[in-house]
Amino acid sequence: MAREYEPSDSEDLWRLKQAFERGLGAGTGGSEKATLYEEKLDEEYRATYLEWVGRCMTDDRRSIQVVERDEEIVGYVFVLPESLAYIWDAAVLNEIYVEPDHRGTGVADELMEAALAYARDLDLPLERIVLDVDGKNDRAQAFYERWGFEHWGEMVARDL
Repeated sequence: MAREYEPSDSEDLWRLKQAFERGLGAGTGGSEKATLYEEKLDEEYRATYLEWVGRCMTDDRRSIQVVERDEEIVGYVFVLPESLAYIWDAAVLNEIYVEPDHRGTGVADELMEAALAYARDLDLPLERIVLDVDGKNDRAQAFYERWGFEHWGEMVARDL
């Protein structure tokens, strides 16, 4: 069962966040994207990410939830707190990650259930939850489809 993230979990969260970012870089793009994602995972990024997590937790403790197996955190889900819901006028599932050894074991389902329960409690302009998923991430696409997510627009990006 998912539980709220605690500040004492920060090293585990950072370990999982690094794996999440490395997976995005290597799994959904070429070597250039992998290098870009790897290079950002320095101490400055770690500090600012964990500081931002702390601010989100101050807004709402349920915004980040984790799942443990054998007293080790093996996955997390991060839904932006209500104060940031106006980014998309909906709940925003910012990140969900499960360690590879625990995929297919129900951990992701526990995290998604926790995310949806949290999102249902938010006061939102639109009663929906949105997320960004790379079109090349077939495993994630299948997971979200199984949970009833449908395409709702398309995100585009450019370098600054």
